[in-house]
Amino acid sequence: MQTVSARKQKKDKPSQMPLKKRLIRYWPLYVMLIPCIVYYVVICYVPMAGSVLAFKDYSFKKGIWGSPWIGLQYFQTFFSSYDAPRLIKNTLTIGVIKCILEFPFAIILALLLNEIRNMKFKKISQTITYLPHFLSSVIIITMLQKVLAPNTGILNQFIQLMGGDGSTFFLMDGKYFYQILFSMDLWRNIGWDSIMYLAAISSVDVSLYEAAEMDGCGKLKKMWHITLPSIRGTIGILFIMGVGGLLSSGVDQIWLLRTPGNMSLADTLDVYVLRVGLQDGQFGYATAIGLIQGLVGLVLVVVCNKICKKITEVSLW
Repeated sequence: MQTVSARKQKKDKPSQMPLKKRLIRYWPLYVMLIPCIVYYVVICYVPMAGSVLAFKDYSFKKGIWGSPWIGLQYFQTFFSSYDAPRLIKNTLTIGVIKCILEFPFAIILALLLNEIRNMKFKKISQTITYLPHFLSSVIIITMLQKVLAPNTGILNQFIQLMGGDGSTFFLMDGKYFYQILFSMDLWRNIGWDSIMYLAAISSVDVSLYEAAEMDGCGKLKKMWHITLPSIRGTIGILFIMGVGGLLSSGVDQIWLLRTPGNMSLADTLDVYVLRVGLQDGQFGYATAIGLIQGLVGLVLVVVCNKICKKITEVSLW
């Protein structure tokens, strides 16, 4: 009887059922999925048809489909231009700062929040850390300008109090650009990014910690030998997804942080696309550069996924 029941249960698994039978049995779930599918089709896939602008000499009069084809001319123009190496270098530098250097901090914050035993203090701390994520870049950079303003800013006033000059214009000095960008972006996103890791940590079997305590393990050893290995899958998947944005520097932040003093470092591909596309009206050229970013991001995700799957057995597919 147990064998027959086990076979029946195995046969009725959703993954082994025919699609038609799954649609009939779980139709409410599929109906709930329709708005999500419509959203991605309309917002993400339909606009991809505009990528043909990268291969056309676009004019308003003829429209997208009536404009003549020019092949790979825009791509050749970009890679042969004087600005291309500088733009790629700046974009990669900022991408590494955002995707690689900031990545471990959210994990560390999640581990620290997990060790807080006072639930009220834990909720307050978590709320404070992820609230900046909901502030727009305009608000954050306006606050930053007030803090870093020469003479009147909080930081310069503190430097003056400690006997320094106190008149440094940090936003106009290129040597401070990466430090400012890193600090601002980390403050904004660290709490929000830690939510996924906290959710993964909450699913770790408590008996593992109890067994480790009986063996004499302290908090650090439990973090290293139990918590981190248990959330390895979450860390790997989020890292793979983050690598895809290596060539996307965040146009709103960089555009608002640009000053004549840091222009040589803040001129990235996203900013360049916005400038030549909207300001200069070169829609086909801007589309070609954006298409390069998307293709490189896709390749990076595929390669990183393959490497992670081979080394850690964690992958998106």
